[in-house]
Amino acid sequence: MSYSSVRAMLNACKQNNQPLWEVILQSDLLESGLSRTQSLAEMRRLWQVMVQTSDNYCGTDRSNSGFAGGDAAKVEAAAAGGRLLTDGYLAQVMAEALKTAECNACMKRIVAAPTAGSCGILPAVLLPLWRAGRAGEDAVCRALYVSAGFGQIIAARATLAGAEGGCQAEVGAASGMAAAALVDLQGGTAEQCAEALAMALTNLEGLVCDPVAGLVEIPCIKRNVIGAMNAVSCADMALAGVVGHIPADEVIDAMAEVGAAMSNDLRETGIGGLAGTPTGQAIREIVTMGGE
Repeated sequence: MSYSSVRAMLNACKQNNQPLWEVILQSDLLESGLSRTQSLAEMRRLWQVMVQTSDNYCGTDRSNSGFAGGDAAKVEAAAAGGRLLTDGYLAQVMAEALKTAECNACMKRIVAAPTAGSCGILPAVLLPLWRAGRAGEDAVCRALYVSAGFGQIIAARATLAGAEGGCQAEVGAASGMAAAALVDLQGGTAEQCAEALAMALTNLEGLVCDPVAGLVEIPCIKRNVIGAMNAVSCADMALAGVVGHIPADEVIDAMAEVGAAMSNDLRETGIGGLAGTPTGQAIREIVTMGGE
């Protein structure tokens, strides 16, 4: 994509008098060489994969390690029984985030959005709205273009890799992308989309990548939930007119700086953080022995 800053992307919206998703689509067409019809068809295909991943979730599936699977089913059952503090949309967001992330751990088909480790966040915030008829497929796909545009800028200015920037680069980026998508779905302005992204990234700044046993399971799956919930709150704040005061580009740059300053033990190596705790090490031994 031709934009290396959020500011430039927002300026293009004003100069061309076009909605944010259209500006992002046009930029992508120039870079990819695809026709408009081809690009729209590909985005619709990706959305359908997100839908299918959720539809094909099975609460009895377990990952090879045995440490992932079944949690989304527990949340849905507890929600149905009225035992949760959250209900309705938020309970569904929680369950959907777990579903897709668990499917990833169980080696099922997912959309890396933007990474496999953060794959549950975007579908989690969008699927319940679509299923409830609050957002049509066309609107969802437009929102996905918005999320992708911001994701491209994060990738260009910082990173989307946990091995480079910690989990803030994966779950943080996905949370920001999801927040921007929600604002677009609700009819917010391009500026509000940027504010939602900036606040979501800010909230997860400094989040380390410390996968236990080197697997994308503990704590990765549950972090998809916090990423999704964070996206919803930041989208709502932006829609209400709340601002984070630090521009999106500067937040992204700060994320890159923080990621570069992280110890190597906290960047997907499975050494520090939760991976280095006694229980984390014990789980590593169990997983290692199971693979022998």
